[in-house]
Amino acid sequence: MIDIISLGIVPCLVLIILVHGYIKKINIYDAFTEGAVEGLKIAIKILPYTIAIFIAIGIFRASNALDMFIDLLNPITQLLGIPKEVLPLILIRPISGSGALGVVRDTISHYGPDSFPGVVASVLMGSSETIFYTMALYFGSIGVKDHGYTLKASLLSYVISIFITIFICGIFYK
Repeated sequence: MIDIISLGIVPCLVLIILVHGYIKKINIYDAFTEGAVEGLKIAIKILPYTIAIFIAIGIFRASNALDMFIDLLNPITQLLGIPKEVLPLILIRPISGSGALGVVRDTISHYGPDSFPGVVASVLMGSSETIFYTMALYFGSIGVKDHGYTLKASLLSYVISIFITIFICGIFYK
């Protein structure tokens, strides 16, 4: 039954949109092309921000700065109960979703999916956001230059989510 629903959901949505447009007497093709033009304008507008984020990620990963930063933070994170194995994910996740996915894959392949680092990495990946990429994308598309409060609130919620993830995984893992 789920296969039938999953195969039919997109055609049904298209049909609903077409019927709704017909009932409201909207020129659907013109509305579609107008939306595509607006989407292209937004894509061009956010391109510099996206390129800047990707270049910064590449420099960060290639320079071994991540390894040095992990070694620097390890004594502090051990006191806080943060496993060293998930530190790369904690540092990469706010910057890059694909980089964080690679770190999760490495963590799971090295420690196993049922290990504490594997469980924490999986939950953290699913319950956090790529803060800097998302802010660059959304704020860049509407031209917002001052995003200080959003960044502070996002990073604070990310730090809190790290501790909640480790705490809850610790409860269910042990």
